[in-house]
Amino acid sequence: MILTAVVRLHKVLAQAGVASRRKCEELIAAGRVKVNGEIVTIPGSKVDPHRDHIELDGKAIQLLPERVYFLLNKPVGYVSTVRDPQGRPTVIDLLPVQRRVYPVGRLDIDSEGLILLTDDGELAQRLTHPSYEHEKEYHVLVDGRPTERTLRHLRDGIELEDGYTWPAEVSVLRREEKNTWLRFVIHEGRKRQLRRMCKAVGHPVRRLIRVRMGPLTIGNLSPGQHRSLTPQERELLAEAVGLPGEH
Repeated sequence: MILTAVVRLHKVLAQAGVASRRKCEELIAAGRVKVNGEIVTIPGSKVDPHRDHIELDGKAIQLLPERVYFLLNKPVGYVSTVRDPQGRPTVIDLLPVQRRVYPVGRLDIDSEGLILLTDDGELAQRLTHPSYEHEKEYHVLVDGRPTERTLRHLRDGIELEDGYTWPAEVSVLRREEKNTWLRFVIHEGRKRQLRRMCKAVGHPVRRLIRVRMGPLTIGNLSPGQHRSLTPQERELLAEAVGLPGEH
């Protein structure tokens, strides 16, 4: 994104790839950011990123000339974090890049499929914030053969320990002898949501693949493979989250 002359401080930090906008607000409020040598604790303070000297923990913040966006087909066995305290492999290990990027949203270690990695903090914040309600599509293999009544229950909402789920699109992709492939389209991002929903109706998940997130689709990427977003995909993504088209 191209910065204008005067921009809010937390937005500058996010656009520099420091973290999401919300996290940048926390960093500022904690007194870890200086502008021209003075500590600033108000996230909405306005700065000129091309003239003002901005520091985080004593280190100068450099504007990134161009954002990077990678679409990855995450295999099972990788965690969707930058680093893992348990030493498990992360999605970052699958990218041969030196730039600091981080995954957008979560996909648990037992799940696979599409995940976006970027250094664009503002885009990441908008893609994951519930208020934007971006669609996410999954192909899910469950035990057994769910009835139409069960499918309606999944569509209407399931009561979980953290409340009722939002209405979802649920349809049968194909039935096997002992299992069924279902297609889910949801707008939420609760932890292990689909696994908990399916378990609640008596059909535990055997395999879960995310195939679409907003306008992005996994296409023919094999597990472990990644590619950069095309200019057209970047435009569609920016439009979907209400950002200008410089992404």
